[in-house]
Amino acid sequence: MKGLSIRKTFKYTEAANRLPGWKKKNPFLRKCHSQVLQQSLKDLELAYINFFEKRSNFPKYRKKFQHDSIRFPQGVELDEVKQQIRLPKIGWVGYRKSRDIIGTIKNVTVSRHGEKWDVSIQTEYEVVSSAPNPSEIGIDMGVKRFATLSNGDFVEPLNLFKQELEKLARLQRKLARQSKGSRNSRKTKRKIARLHCYIADSRRDFLHKTSTKIAKNHSIVYVEDLKVSNMSASAGGTKEAPGKNVKQKSGLNRSILDQGWFSFFQMLSYKLQRRGGKLIKVDPRNTSRTCPRCGLVSAENRKSQATFACIGCGYCSNADEVGAINILRAGQVRLACETSGAARPLSAGTRRDLLQH
Repeated sequence: MKGLSIRKTFKYTEAANRLPGWKKKNPFLRKCHSQVLQQSLKDLELAYINFFEKRSNFPKYRKKFQHDSIRFPQGVELDEVKQQIRLPKIGWVGYRKSRDIIGTIKNVTVSRHGEKWDVSIQTEYEVVSSAPNPSEIGIDMGVKRFATLSNGDFVEPLNLFKQELEKLARLQRKLARQSKGSRNSRKTKRKIARLHCYIADSRRDFLHKTSTKIAKNHSIVYVEDLKVSNMSASAGGTKEAPGKNVKQKSGLNRSILDQGWFSFFQMLSYKLQRRGGKLIKVDPRNTSRTCPRCGLVSAENRKSQATFACIGCGYCSNADEVGAINILRAGQVRLACETSGAARPLSAGTRRDLLQH
């Protein structure tokens, strides 16, 4: 009942009506554009709605100077020739253009990214889908190999966080020895922030280039339906029931998060949709244990992380490539069932027969 009362009392319209009174009590609010404040209230209302509908966690207060962002729903002018943008109550500001602006501007979000400010422009335009490449591919995600394709190709991981981990730890130790609030501590904080931005930007660039290349060459991509948050959950446990192999699990978690699998799937999905293709997720069970030649499912087929050796027919290959082949075939079976309108799931034997053919 307590949560229900909060849901009923907090509404955007009621909060927006109180804005004039808040501006009188807090003069600094007058310096901000009124629509920016209204947009923040809309975002807060949406956060509560998502929480009560169990789509997200309870809204948290943001710490000052972290995740700073403001959104302008209208009143923004753009001059691409001079590379300037006019923001309400701020004026004309120069920017460095990373891409051409296509379509009608709907809203503009200005956010802090380390020591820099980024402007994200949302536009509306009609997308004309080109004829997609008829090729299909299965992808197996991994740590040693970022992505292994069913045609035998693979993409090496970037692992930039792992490369910069020693430097980051050194800066953190240096910051811990310095006086809080001193000039040297502020310099070290800026160095740490720049290093984090470099890692994030490099990872994002790697994911965009990889997903764009795959979306250009294939129309249908099959991947495993991985729960990345569950895979990277802590194995520390509690005092009563401590976890096992915590050090190895923490290293694996760090590697999984450094890869950026969730962001990669998101990028690949919308890029395929733009080109008329689609991303299909399949059940990951037994994709690494099934022999693509005879269909035998056994944990003994994969005694090592890198090699697959079937105990039934003797088929040997790279384990990640075998997983990608099984993902491709399982995805094709699922797509055929969806196309034909089959509602009954396939049995294990039927699925194995289909995999053999």
